[in-house]
Amino acid sequence: MTSLTELATTLKSLHRKGDPVVLPTTWDAWSANTAVAAGFVALTVGSHPMADSIGRSDGEGMSFEEAMTRVAQITAAAQVPVSVDIESGYGQLAQRLIDGLLEAGAVGLNIEDTVHSEDGRLREPQEHADVIAALRAASDAAGVHVVINARTDVILKKVGDEADRVDRAIARLRLCADAGADSLYPVGFHDDATLRRLTDELPLPVNAIAHPATGDLAELAAAGAGRISFGPLWQAALTERSNEMLARWVKGSEQ
Repeated sequence: MTSLTELATTLKSLHRKGDPVVLPTTWDAWSANTAVAAGFVALTVGSHPMADSIGRSDGEGMSFEEAMTRVAQITAAAQVPVSVDIESGYGQLAQRLIDGLLEAGAVGLNIEDTVHSEDGRLREPQEHADVIAALRAASDAAGVHVVINARTDVILKKVGDEADRVDRAIARLRLCADAGADSLYPVGFHDDATLRRLTDELPLPVNAIAHPATGDLAELAAAGAGRISFGPLWQAALTERSNEMLARWVKGSEQ
């Protein structure tokens, strides 16, 4: 079995500006195996689809322990580097988060600045950077370079004045880069000009979100993305297709 250190090194090396790693956003062993069988060499686990898969709500409706139970099933099934969306950290200390991820076989994490346990408030810029720094210190102490994808919700949630919203997102993420992040996630669907600005002005690979059925890998690569994930959109697309198939079998729906 490949060691956690080797998996983490591989995951970090896949993040390249203009030559992005595509990390299908999975939620269970089946989706992970499906993605690996399709040829993907690394995965991410999304909080939203994972929560749906166990009957919980997104926004930390599941516990950290429940999430890690699911992650352990995924890493046992798919022998590739796995990163995990840990939302805003489930109210856990950095050392517990890193230890829990490594125990579950994961070597990367995505952490956002929306604090779900505190009525969805947004962390202050330096506050979020301090969370990143604590995670990096805990990762160093564990002896595995866990790949940290630092996310800000400023653009997604349309926080503050639109005129300087991208400026503020960039400022937040630069602090996260200084604190030890490996990639940066200004989450949201951006037009080409905005994405190019983000990838030009941020010092680390930028995570772009894409719809698996309609997104364009070449366009995102040309805009400078270094990492691409699907959020809950792969699961949502499968749900839509399943609804179409299953509707034919519901009594009373015959045409």
